[in-house]
Amino acid sequence: MFWYNGKLINSQTLELDIYDPGLLYGATIFTTLRIYGHSLDHSLTSWQAHCDRLHTSIRSFAWEQPDWNRIRQGAEILLTHFPVLRITIFPDGREWIIGRYLPQNLLEIQKYGVSCTIAEPEIYRSLPSHKTGNYLSAWMAKTYAAKLNSQEAILVNTAGNWLETTTGNLWGWQNGSWWTPPLTEGILPGIGRQQLIHWLQTHQQTVREEPWTSELVNGFEAIAYTNSVVEVIPIHTVYQPTESLQYDPYHPRLQKLRELFLA
Repeated sequence: MFWYNGKLINSQTLELDIYDPGLLYGATIFTTLRIYGHSLDHSLTSWQAHCDRLHTSIRSFAWEQPDWNRIRQGAEILLTHFPVLRITIFPDGREWIIGRYLPQNLLEIQKYGVSCTIAEPEIYRSLPSHKTGNYLSAWMAKTYAAKLNSQEAILVNTAGNWLETTTGNLWGWQNGSWWTPPLTEGILPGIGRQQLIHWLQTHQQTVREEPWTSELVNGFEAIAYTNSVVEVIPIHTVYQPTESLQYDPYHPRLQKLRELFLA
């Protein structure tokens, strides 16, 4: 079941023109949101923030505006079946909404954390400030990590600075402060990331947006990645070419970070 171009379709296949740029080049943008309280208007669902993300990319790319009322209509229908929605927009304004369930092991990885590998610098996301349909590099990095028995991969730049995981923004704790890579490094401005920055600053906690150099990551007591679906996932091990780094997945500050999603 999915919503496409104003219609609810009961099928596992979507018919596209063979010359559709979305099919040929990944020329789409998307956003993925978790439904809280069975409502698009729940504060943690952040419906407007997700729509704003799409609108910003549409305006930047000079694409046709979609029918926003139709997008909401499709989302309202699908949220009765799925807790997670992925809204995709094509250059001509067509909308495509699919639903999925939360990961079966979500509670486990939230509690115990995951391991990560470091991706090769040549594997980077194109147009990193936008969520485009061209996610090949992130998919390749995560697939390679899985072959090494890691659940995630961390993307890096040519200087070796850590940027983000294939699916979320990075957070680290040390010296009484939270640290996250700055947007100027070329990372996705995650909606969960912005929520956390606002929440932490509102509670008088320091957030430092600075590049994650090798020196910095060696000093973290705890690190995690976040996104709008899985919330906060601790990272207990990062495998690098020459050594592995260990972090505390049970650090009390990680629990404080999770409190944002308990509202």
